[in-house]
Amino acid sequence: MKDFIKKCINNEIKLERYQLIGIICLIIVLSGTFGWIYEFIFYYFDQGKFYYKGGNFMPWINIYATGSLMIMFLTRKVKKKPFLVFLIAFISTGILEYISGYVIFKMFNGLRFWDYNKEILNFGNIGGFVCLRSVLFFGLSGLLLIYLMVPFCIWLSQKLNKRLFLIISITLCSIILFDEFYNLIFARILKLPRACDIYKKLGVNYMGSYK
Repeated sequence: MKDFIKKCINNEIKLERYQLIGIICLIIVLSGTFGWIYEFIFYYFDQGKFYYKGGNFMPWINIYATGSLMIMFLTRKVKKKPFLVFLIAFISTGILEYISGYVIFKMFNGLRFWDYNKEILNFGNIGGFVCLRSVLFFGLSGLLLIYLMVPFCIWLSQKLNKRLFLIISITLCSIILFDEFYNLIFARILKLPRACDIYKKLGVNYMGSYK
């Protein structure tokens, strides 16, 4: 596996279009799930009990998937240099997190989906939208993404039958994205129950927005 990862880093593995599509779909699923797990664990130490984070039925958070795709694109030519990968991930995700938090705050009259003013280890906090701890974690996660998660997805695309690989990756991604758009758009327009409404009724410790 070590040699395979090295080939991935050196861009020695040529991928077909179907593989690229499947790999992107898997990264969307895996990175968003990874982010949910991280926040599930972190907020236990921050709040003293487990909370369900994110606005979906599935354990997935969209900003982690967005950040992962951005890191993949920005680091595609510097994968041989881990420090540059870390630095790019560190800076780009910090910008993404700050802009996302700030825009949501301004557009929705003070709404926040995270607020570092109210969390532990919030050194370097800027307006509650970004802090040093968060971007350090994102930088380290960028290394995990480029040197483990992406090579694993590439390896999987080569080991599985073409049709099976596409069925698995596209199906999983479609489920996640349908869940996301349902809760983000359709449920609001059609006045249907969202994940947060149902989980709260079920007695789940749900952490949604701050205002």
